[in-house]
Amino acid sequence: MNQIHPSAVIEEGARIGEGCQIGPFCHIGPEVVLGARVTLKSHVVITGDCEIGDDTEVFSFAVLGEIPQDLKFQGEKSRTVIGKRNRIREHVTVNAGTEGGGGVTRIGDDGLFMAGCHIAHDAIVGDRVIVVNSAAVAGHCVLEDDVIIGGLSGIHQWVRIGRGAIIGAVTMVTNDVIPYGLVQAPRGGLDGLNLVGLKRRGVTRSDITALRAAFQMLAQGEGTFQERARRLGDETESAYVEEIVAFITGQTDRSFLTPGG
Repeated sequence: MNQIHPSAVIEEGARIGEGCQIGPFCHIGPEVVLGARVTLKSHVVITGDCEIGDDTEVFSFAVLGEIPQDLKFQGEKSRTVIGKRNRIREHVTVNAGTEGGGGVTRIGDDGLFMAGCHIAHDAIVGDRVIVVNSAAVAGHCVLEDDVIIGGLSGIHQWVRIGRGAIIGAVTMVTNDVIPYGLVQAPRGGLDGLNLVGLKRRGVTRSDITALRAAFQMLAQGEGTFQERARRLGDETESAYVEEIVAFITGQTDRSFLTPGG
């Protein structure tokens, strides 16, 4: 049931699901697992211990599962796990994990990874994430569900980006971004909330109002950023605001982008 071009190289040990289409000059390594109905256009390289979920489509010259661009990597066993229904465009690179980062790079379901973007070692990427052309996500980053990374942007290692946040084009993000945040400018300032994304997702007017009030309190309230967040948690009844509070008060290796900062 599979359609495999004669020029494709599939090494012994690779597991290919039903209904896959593997185009010209693709190279599939011996530890690769392809789910059902995966499409590889042409010249795609999938190597290492790499798993690709059902109905994912990979375009020409993408390289998935290759060893990390990390000088600390010493050839240890590590993995790359990519979920279902992802669309991975031309020249995208996704590197395997490292021992120091947990040993796995993981991408969820229903993502869109546009031409030339990079997902580095040990990154954890949620569902429905969009990474636009030539953006780079560094090692150990966490991108929660529904995040959008604009074109030519760079996400610094260890940064967490909360659910539903949006990063504008040509932006360098060096600190954590709260859920539903809007970040733009060359050095990544937190300029507001991703209101367009919230409305598209059908978030109620009352929750959006609560989020806007919470953002103002984080921007202008008394005390430190962490103290303002904890005070928000004591006062709010909105699940969306509670999510921001949990994100800010959770464990992190970075500081935060703050409103106006």
